Amino acid sequence: MSHRHVLDGVTVLDFTQFIAGPACTRLMAEMGADVIKIEFAPGGDLCRVLPEIRDGRSAYFVQHNQGKKSVCLDIRKPEAVELLKGLVAEADVVIENFSPGVIGRLGLGWDVVHKVNPRAIMCSISAFGQSGPLKDLPGFDYIAQAFSGVTSMIGTPDEAPPIVGLAVGDMATAISSLAAINAALFHRERTGGDGQHLDISLVDVYFHCHELNVQSYSMSGGKNQPMRSGNHHPLVAPLGIFKAPQGYIVVVALGDQWNRLCRAMGREDLLQDPRFDDGPKRLANREALAAIIEDWLATFETDRAALDALEKARVPVAPVLTVAEATEHPHLIGRGTVREIEDRGVGTFRIPGMPLRFSEFPEPLDLTAPFMGEHNTDVLTGRLGLDEGRIAELTGAGVLHSRRI
Repeated sequence: MSHRHVLDGVTVLDFTQFIAGPACTRLMAEMGADVIKIEFAPGGDLCRVLPEIRDGRSAYFVQHNQGKKSVCLDIRKPEAVELLKGLVAEADVVIENFSPGVIGRLGLGWDVVHKVNPRAIMCSISAFGQSGPLKDLPGFDYIAQAFSGVTSMIGTPDEAPPIVGLAVGDMATAISSLAAINAALFHRERTGGDGQHLDISLVDVYFHCHELNVQSYSMSGGKNQPMRSGNHHPLVAPLGIFKAPQGYIVVVALGDQWNRLCRAMGREDLLQDPRFDDGPKRLANREALAAIIEDWLATFETDRAALDALEKARVPVAPVLTVAEATEHPHLIGRGTVREIEDRGVGTFRIPGMPLRFSEFPEPLDLTAPFMGEHNTDVLTGRLGLDEGRIAELTGAGVLHSRRI
């Protein structure tokens, strides 16, 4: 039997909105899962009103909901809850990212899901998790980032930490949720047992990103107090952002890469310089070292020439690209990291491509984002066996909704 992708045959009931949940289920759709997106009337997913908007349709929504089917209903009506329980019975995975307790108050908590379908895996995504003193607080990416100590590590020491201009925590949580879901699916299939409830929080994921800070603080007995260090790494030098002739570049020179950097600059004398002849000394004198590197970079006419010299020496280096420059970069386009799609509502535009690559499925699936309630009939007749007359009754009673947005 042929498979369209690695998750072909897996049914996902998706109650998520905004970023972390929809990004997770979009990846599952990209891997061939049948993702049924549940939207609540009258407006549907709240992201349908986020920019860019064209003819009433959101490109933001389109990006995060590729490949999904949309069922839109009025959750306030008992018939809607019963329909959803019927879909739960058909699902392999149920995923939601409401505040803890909300899905239960809607009549679809883990106790109900497990009773209706013992084999179903339920993934709950939230800011602070399903347990703990903060669990009932509302939260988004930036809230979890601040609570996890991550925001305190961003920016320069003498200024307020800045807002990061993209959803790092949401996307990392989406990937973490996907990892947990796939592991739970594997466990279920290997053991033949029941599904389980997965509790994935943004604050847990963010805290897990501290590769050095936590152990450094703990092992030093609090002597080391990790804090933001501006353009350069607090524990390693040279590692940071350096002024180049036209813009900025990132240089990382660890181990033998330090020797290569010195040779590339024609400054082998730095290898014996008592300020820089070992790692701790380079860190202690990183400002002086940064000045030497930037003076050398200033001798080039262009950033490209400086990058060429460092790349030739096998020193890890990168230009600090703008979003526009990254979107047009031939490497990112060539790999499909930048992907051009054509949507029925907003037309042709670029979005981030699928970051997971599989040798058996090298080409991306041809997917499109749904209109609100577009698949009411398809899903409810195909999954629950409702006939067209019953669909018409439910639509007339305001249980089912649809709009071309």
